[in-house]
Parts: sequence; structure tokens; C-alpha cells
Amino acid sequence: MLPNIRTEIPGPVSRGWVDRLALRECPGITARRARRAAAIGASDTDPVVWAEAEGENVWDVDGNCFVDLCAGFGVASVGHRHPRVVAAGQAQLGLLPHAMGDAFPDPRRIELMERLCALTGQDRVIFGSSGSDAVEAALKTAVLATGRRRILTFDGGYHGLASAPLAAIGYHVEAFQSPFRALLGDFADRAPYGTPPSALPDLSTYAAVLVEPIQGRGGMRSPPAGWLTALHQAARRAGCVIIHDEIYSGCGRTGKFLAAEHEAAASETADKPDLLCIGKALAGGFPISACLGSAQVMDAWGASRGEAIHTQTFLGNPTGCAMALAALDVIQDEGLIERAQRNGERFATRLRSVPGVHAVSGRGMMLGVHMNDTLGVTRRLLAAGWIVLPCGESAEALGLTPPLILSDAAADGFVAALSDAISAPTTGC
Repeated sequence: MLPNIRTEIPGPVSRGWVDRLALRECPGITARRARRAAAIGASDTDPVVWAEAEGENVWDVDGNCFVDLCAGFGVASVGHRHPRVVAAGQAQLGLLPHAMGDAFPDPRRIELMERLCALTGQDRVIFGSSGSDAVEAALKTAVLATGRRRILTFDGGYHGLASAPLAAIGYHVEAFQSPFRALLGDFADRAPYGTPPSALPDLSTYAAVLVEPIQGRGGMRSPPAGWLTALHQAARRAGCVIIHDEIYSGCGRTGKFLAAEHEAAASETADKPDLLCIGKALAGGFPISACLGSAQVMDAWGASRGEAIHTQTFLGNPTGCAMALAALDVIQDEGLIERAQRNGERFATRLRSVPGVHAVSGRGMMLGVHMNDTLGVTRRLLAAGWIVLPCGESAEALGLTPPLILSDAAADGFVAALSDAISAPTTGC
């Protein structure tokens, strides 16, 4: 369904809810207008308040209908509120909403582990509730497997904001890290994304190389062809663990189940990573993530002796696992991976034709549309009913990660709306 905007954006009901939000939520969380700034003519940055979502659409509390080109930060790959995913969650809630983490498992948790290992070729799983959880588990695993303490990451990399992933971040490092430096360990080094392995520091000093096969918040950037394969080979020679962060790019978003499979398909020598992190789209809206790995690396944890040294209360939550199994079924049964590849190529071609677009990066339905004034374009698109967010270190691109079910009508409508938003005269501050 195309946008249907009935009020100014944000509308009066959204503004009322945001005023209530401002009284209770930590001010560092949701972007919202400052009364004083508004009084001097600064741009209004209040968000719209979501009330309902289905498929590719979101409705706010004012009754405005939007097309969500972000899929809720990449979560709703199968579409918002997919009936099979919702039904699986409702059925599980009626039986067993919650088990007991590392103490007592349930069948859905075991089935999801088996399904993920079959899809990825990995052997072992550690579940979490967020992408940060998965990355933290991977970093701990690498330290145990190698006995080393340092991690190599890349500029532009975003791996979550829990303490260890925050220490390894390569995106807006100063802004994210500086308030918390006293709490962060000094164990991560960074290199430019795509640096030839021969120009990297000595990998034999590192426990792991942590890399996004396609960078998300860093600008929807793909590395040079063959780079991941060469990075794997260099790490193997150095006894260094390779961690792929596919939290954003996984579960079919790029036209393969995992983004790294694009390179594997083009190289006879490419192999799977030692550790793999996935999340976001995994359960179609329920917060769950997974760190998967080879038996050789994961078994460095050793057997539990009655007190798990890495766990959480909601580890392998039955409801999340049931919804993830349903979401994986939908991805397969509805051919969403193939659809992401086919429609993503068409979408990217159309976007490149828009005057003012400098380039389109990424793969499948994980695209970065590079242009000037992305912040202004983002605001104008929202006012017209299109939900997008900037990405990149300098907000140099619009990041498009729509539901993989995005209709041709919505894709074509967005191309036209983007052209209008780019050509519109700039107003305000």
C-alpha cells in the first residue's frame, strides 16, 4: 500500500505522546525536538509514534500510513506482522512463554539450533537477545579458542553497544566510546575496511578478526571482490579466528542467506567463518540473536560444570525460537531470498537513474543511496510517507533495508518520491 498522509508530520497525537515520552525516557535515547531550539527556528525532529504495522506499511497514532523502507532496523524482512510468524508466537505463548535459559531447555530451542546449523554449515550455537549479545559471545569464544586477547576490527564497523562490542566499534568511535572509556578495555585495533591482508597488522597477535561482509550503518559498503577470501586465508595462517557479523546482512537480505555467500559463490577457495553472528530479522520481530561456530572453536568453552559462565535469563526463549522457526519457513516457502536478489537489482537500477543520486552501494535489499543533504531528504520523505534513515560516517547515504516483500508499486513510488525530495528547495535550519 502506498503512503496516505492525513496530517502534518509529526501529527498532533504523535506530538502528545512524545511530550509524555520526554517526561520519562532518558533524553539520550529517542531523538525529539527541543522546545528552546524550536523557539529559535531549528528543525523539528519529533518522531512519529507507531500504532500498527503490516507487511511493508506502518500506521502512526494519527492514522497516517507510511511505507517502511527500513523494516524496523532490518527486523521485518518477512514483512511486519507476518501471519505465520504471529501465529507461531501466539501458539507458543499458549503453551510455554518462557523456559530457564541454561538450566532447562525446550524443544523449540533445540529445533532452531538444528535448523540454523543446517542453513549455515556451523556446528554449535549460543543464543542471545540482541546483536550485541551475539558479538559478545563471539569475542569471548575467540579468546578462549586462541588464548590471545586482542581483536582486529574495521573502520565503519558497527557491532552493537554492549561493553565488549562497543570497545570494538569502528563507526562514530569518538561519539559512542568517549563517555564510557573508563569502562572499556583497550583490546581492539582498527584498520580501513577493505585493507589488503598484506597491509594489516600481524594477525598472529590477534584472537579474532571481526568483520561485516557488508557494512550496514557504515554506509551499506561492500568490500573489494576477493577480499573476504584473502582475509580468511591470512587469518588461517596466523591461527586467528574469523568472526562474521551478519546481524544486519543475514537471513536473506542481500539475495543469499548470508552476505558472505556472494563471495563464496565466486571463489572456489572461500570458506565459512569460524564464528557467525546473526539477529535482527531472525524471528520476524521478536528479539533473538545467535552466535554460531565450528565445533573446533566453540568447544574451547569446555563442558558446563553446573554453573554456566556465559548465559542469560532469556537465552533461547521458547517464544522467540518458535517465531524464528516460522520466519525461516516463510523465507524459504515464499522465495524471499530469490526475491531480494531479483527485486534488489531492479530497485538499485531505478535508484541510480534518479537525478542527484551519486551512487548506489550494497546488495539485494540492503542498499545505500549516496547523495547530498541526506538529512533534509530524509525529513522530506517522512513528510511524504516514506520511512528511511541516513547511514555512513558522514550520513552520506540513505540506508534502504525494506521488507523483502516490498511491492513493485511501493518501490516505484519511492523512486518518484526520492526524485521529488532531492529536487525540493531546502527550507529551515
